[in-house]
Amino acid sequence: MIYRLLGRTIAPLQLNILKGLIAIAMLLVTLMFQGWQWGVVSFNGLLVLAFSGILGIGLGDTAFFTALNHLGPRRTLLLETLAPPMGAFLAFILIGERLSYFAWCGILLTILGVAWVISEGTLDTEKDKSSLLLGFFWGLGAAIAQASGAVLSRMVLLDSNLSSLESSLIRLTAGFAITLLLWLLPLPLPKLKSVTKLESFSLRLWGTLAIATFFGTYLGIWLQQTSLKFAPAGIAQTLLATSPLFIIPMVVMRGEKVSWRSLGGVLLSIMGISLLFLR
Repeated sequence: MIYRLLGRTIAPLQLNILKGLIAIAMLLVTLMFQGWQWGVVSFNGLLVLAFSGILGIGLGDTAFFTALNHLGPRRTLLLETLAPPMGAFLAFILIGERLSYFAWCGILLTILGVAWVISEGTLDTEKDKSSLLLGFFWGLGAAIAQASGAVLSRMVLLDSNLSSLESSLIRLTAGFAITLLLWLLPLPLPKLKSVTKLESFSLRLWGTLAIATFFGTYLGIWLQQTSLKFAPAGIAQTLLATSPLFIIPMVVMRGEKVSWRSLGGVLLSIMGISLLFLR
């Protein structure tokens, strides 16, 4: 939601570059406080991890921010629910990661529950059809890139003793590098590459960007890498996809009414999550 607001002022590539810089600085500070000692990873593993960052963060996040501008948050998040089954399928193909029938049923129920909640109120006629179609392709691209990035990251984490913080830093740095390269190259992408001068940023805008980066990128990627280190890619991606459900308690705290549809979706997702942990 916050990134949607920021996207009204900052173009996708510039937003990805800025949040990448801030998140990298946060990770470096955290690693220094922890007494940083690099884990052991092969050169090939390092390349795969960097490529996962290019896919999932550099290209995936830019596509996600662009989809937000075309589709709005609900439709974009609806497309993002495709990432968990894609991730589970890719993990099976690339690393032979098999999930039980219970886990597959859990993924299906969880994603259906999330989709049921966030699809409420998405039907409107205000959006231009060409913009919706363009947003659909950006959103689908974001889901594919993020699922692929997660599986490649899982491959390296299984075969090294890198910490989740270290893998987060490598992925973010690679993602930042490709985003910066896309921004510097003379590509005909005016809507992606438009620049908002930093001098025009208000203190409130910087604060909003810092908060969004802290929770959405710094903590988000750190926790994602932790989950990918210990859980199959499909399950980790499914749990990450439940983030829209956490908006509901905030809505209740603000005194707003929650629909029975939303509550039903939450219940369905909880049932799905419980199946993920059955053997």
